[in-house]
Parts: sequence; structure tokens; C-alpha cells
Amino acid sequence: MGFDVHVLGTASARPTSRRAVSGNLVKCRDGVVVIDAGEGFQSRYMAQRRHLKEFEKGTTVKTNHVSVLAFTHGHLDHTWGALPWMQTMGLDHRQTPLLVLGPTSSNVMDALLKKQSIPTETPPADLARQWQAWHRLGASGEGLSYPIRWVLGDVSQGRWAEMDPQTGHLTLLEGMPQPEGWKSCSLQALDTQHSVPSCAWEVKQSGLTGTFNRLRAAELRLNKEEQRELATGNDIVHNGQTLSANSFRSEAGLALRVVLSGDTAEGWASSIEPGANLLIHEATFLNEQQDKANEHLHSTAAGAVRTAQQMKASHLAITHFSSRLKSHEASLSEANDTGALPIAAVSDGDRFLVNDDGTVHHLVKHDSGWTSRNMEPNR
Repeated sequence: MGFDVHVLGTASARPTSRRAVSGNLVKCRDGVVVIDAGEGFQSRYMAQRRHLKEFEKGTTVKTNHVSVLAFTHGHLDHTWGALPWMQTMGLDHRQTPLLVLGPTSSNVMDALLKKQSIPTETPPADLARQWQAWHRLGASGEGLSYPIRWVLGDVSQGRWAEMDPQTGHLTLLEGMPQPEGWKSCSLQALDTQHSVPSCAWEVKQSGLTGTFNRLRAAELRLNKEEQRELATGNDIVHNGQTLSANSFRSEAGLALRVVLSGDTAEGWASSIEPGANLLIHEATFLNEQQDKANEHLHSTAAGAVRTAQQMKASHLAITHFSSRLKSHEASLSEANDTGALPIAAVSDGDRFLVNDDGTVHHLVKHDSGWTSRNMEPNR
């Protein structure tokens, strides 16, 4: 399986009658990642699960499969629904561990590593401030009945530290931890620019190993030890002939990558590995509001396209539309005028399937399920 990405909120800071604030799920081979959880997140999550149960039996996003909760930044339209949802999982007797990740500033990390208080000039939206407040409200392993790791990142410096829920202080780690039990998938924070510490999140899934050719092995009358060596990737000599392990495997599957950004200014993607299969980029404003986008370090729809082109993403989805926009048609039009890559504008509950061959399908949510749209380049 590839990725099944659910976008549960597509409004900017102010929700509308048709759009809720940010919240996303990425289902991969090893589990589910929640990226941002704004106001009302658990209600939207439950509604999406009911819709799947009714119209797409066999496809699930169970809460006990959620391995990690990752925040792009600390603005409340991205975080305010997290604590109620975490408490509900405790009431539902969740037992599986949860890894919580998010960015902070260098100054905050330095202070908390030295067992000091958060600097007074730190804005309320810094995740370190929010997490300490959540801990006082019972957001700890003991208070919620399941193990939680709280890990903050100084993303630009590559420093990661675990927060003690009792003291609020940090302990430096060797690097960013990965979700428990993950084997073929990984998570990476990508440094972005915003008015508070921020990052994008990349979920990467390794390609499936090619199938071992047992028929050819039988035809050559290889014994079990010889087959075992070839199957584990070691060449062998059989009857005086060298047999390559690669020649006994079908072609491996493609590695897949999905990137989700929060609010961010342009220009952050120049230093990351190119070639993501899908970039989901928050794009609040139209071109006529470029000055406002610059002021708030947000992006326009056209700016999201330029970022996708900068990182050589194969497909782009835009979301996080200003409440002033009655629909996303103007945003989509300006995005399409900017670049020729496949672009989708997202509504609440839409999904994206990233298949093993790298193709991407936009699943548009409606009252009786989802309608699939193959994302083709804009001509």
C-alpha cells in the first residue's frame, strides 16, 4: 500500500460554515500520523471514520493505529483540538504509545535544557508554553493512561529534546525519535519560515522489496542454504558459476514521499531532497493580497506552486483558504496560471491516494462517499 492522506480541515485561522481549521491524517504502511489538530479535531476525525465505515468498508483510520501527533507550529488553529482528542483516547482506554513532536525556538530550547524557565519574550503560540499548560491540565502518561513522549525540535539546528511533563524541562536526544514499531516508514521535520517556530513534515515510505524468484531457484536445483543466501542479498557460486542475488529478485517498488506544510512563507524548500510525490501546502491568500501574505509569513496559491516547483514535487494540493474566499476556485485558477504540475484545491474530508507506482488520485468527498479524480498536469 502507498499513502492515504485525509485533509480534515481547509480553513485558515477563522473557520467557516463549510470549512474547519487545520487537521490531517497520513496513513502509511506502519501506522497513522496526525499532523496538526485544530479546534474540533476529534469530531471531524470521528465523522471521517463513520464515512469510511459506511461507504468504504475495509478502509480504516483507527485511533489505536495513530503512532505520532506532529505539529507544524503552535497557532491555535493548528493545536487547539489536540488535548480534548488525546483525553478522549484515554477515556477509550488507549494503551499504545503516542509520540508528540513539534518545533520550538533555539532560545526556548537552550533555557529548558539548562532547567530554566521559558524566556518571558517567548510568544504564547510557542509549543513549549502550550505543552507545559497541557501538562498542568493532565496531559501526561499518568493522566491519560497511555505512554506519551513529548519531543521538541530546534529544527534549523537539528536539535531534539524530550520534555518532562512534571518539570517542563528538556533532555537532549541524539536526534528526532521515530514512532515506535515503524520499520518501513519514517518521519522528518523540514525547516520553514513563519512568525513562530515552524516546520513542514515529510512522511517517507520505502519501496517494497522485489519478490524472490523461487521457480528459477528450483529449476537450478539450489539447496535451501543457497536460496537463503540469495534471498538475503548475497551472491553465491553454484556449479562454478556466480549467481547474482539481484537477478533472483523482481524490481523493487518505488520509495514514496508526502510533505505537509503549515502556514509558511515561500523559499523554504530549496535545501530539501527533491522529488516528493505530493506536497500539501497551506495557501491562504490570492495574488492581490501578496503584501498581507508577506506580513504574516503565509503563502499565496501561486507561492505554493513556486514552492512545489522548487522542491520538484510531482503533485500539489492547496488548502487553508482565507475566510474571505467563498470558494477555492480563484485560488486554484491562480495556482494553475503559475505552473503546469498537477494541482488540486482541497475541501474538508478530501483524501489523496499515493499509489505504489507514484501516481496520485484526489478523492473528493461527498454525501455518499468519495469520487476519484486522477491528478493530471495542467496544460
